[in-house]
Amino acid sequence: MSYKPPTPPADLPTDLTNTLNECAPEQLRHVARYAEELAEHKEREARLAEESDEDKIEERTDDLPEDVPSKATITTKEINDNRYYYWQWREGDKVKSKYKGPVNSEN
Repeated sequence: MSYKPPTPPADLPTDLTNTLNECAPEQLRHVARYAEELAEHKEREARLAEESDEDKIEERTDDLPEDVPSKATITTKEINDNRYYYWQWREGDKVKSKYKGPVNSEN
């Protein structure tokens, strides 16, 4: 490991670089986790905005929970090498999700 501080990416704003340079190591680790989660969230929202309802949405079932709107669709998410079904729908600019259940291995 080098004893020199890392060089920030050229496209990172200077004020953000300066703020990060003032953070303690523990804060930087929290920022790193948050930044990764935020990036995944924004990528997911972009994918949902680009996809048509026919592209990746699985067939609707009759087991729609009461607190999930009828416009919701079923999507599959992979978390820690496991796949799960989620109801997803838009409310204004936000994408809402509700856990449905695990994807069966025989599907």
